[in-house]
Amino acid sequence: MTESPDPRLSWDEYFMSITRLVAQRATCLRRKVGAILVRDKRIISTGYNGAPSRISHCLEVGCLREARGVPSGERHELCRGLHAEQNAIIQAALSGVSVEGASLYCTNQPCAICSKMLINARIVGIAYGEGYADTLAVALLAEAGIPVRRIG
Repeated sequence: MTESPDPRLSWDEYFMSITRLVAQRATCLRRKVGAILVRDKRIISTGYNGAPSRISHCLEVGCLREARGVPSGERHELCRGLHAEQNAIIQAALSGVSVEGASLYCTNQPCAICSKMLINARIVGIAYGEGYADTLAVALLAEAGIPVRRIG
């Protein structure tokens, strides 16, 4: 009897599917981003991009960046929202869960600001779905020795 291949999703497919689902909670008008932190094949935290708790989000008050004509990838400080990666780290901290040694799955490649946070949080690998024009982020992660790979 021949054994058939495992019909289940691969771990990468599984985690990226969940990451895309998490992104659907995002309140950003420009781009919906989801992130999950995984250690030992277990999700330890999730995050999506949007305004901090108790702050009106862009779906309610409009996009500050759009109103000011700020191009994507520039002037991150001119935004009401936090990035998905930042929210995943914050949610873990609020629950008292260390993210050291975890891998990040994200719908988009992290920006330079998030990359610096991920480096200091001791994330050990990053998998993302879509690119993001931030060469500094790529250089920082490479210098820190964190493997980054694009997956579907």
